[in-house]
Amino acid sequence: MQRKNEPGELLGRVPADVPRVTWELEATPGSTHPADLRGPYISGPPRGRFVYLSWGVVDGAGSFDMFRRAKLMFDGIPDDVLVTARESGVLVGRLGLTDTKGNPLCAAVRPPLIGWTSAVH
Repeated sequence: MQRKNEPGELLGRVPADVPRVTWELEATPGSTHPADLRGPYISGPPRGRFVYLSWGVVDGAGSFDMFRRAKLMFDGIPDDVLVTARESGVLVGRLGLTDTKGNPLCAAVRPPLIGWTSAVH
C-alpha cells in the first residue's frame, strides 16, 4: 500500500507469491460524503477516494521499483456497508491480486473485483 503522495513509502511490502496478505489502514470519516474516508494511505478528492496497491520489483539492495498499481476505489462501497463500518470502525475490502490473465491487478478496482464488508467488534 502506498502512502498518500509518497510513491516510495509503502506499508507492508509483501512478496507476490504469498497465498494471502492483509494490510490494516487507519482512516477517519470525513463529513462531505459517506465514502469520504481520510488517512495517511488514502488518496484522491472527496467522492473519489481510494488506496493504491503498488506492484514492483525489489533489487538486491532492497530498493523498490514500481511497475504497476491498482486504485482500490471507495466509490463502489455500498451505502449500507459504509453506515455499518462507521458504527463498527471496521471496513474490509477483499480482492484477488491478479487479473483474468494472471497479471498483477491494476487500474481502478471496484465491485465485483473487490468486495466490501463491515464487521462489528
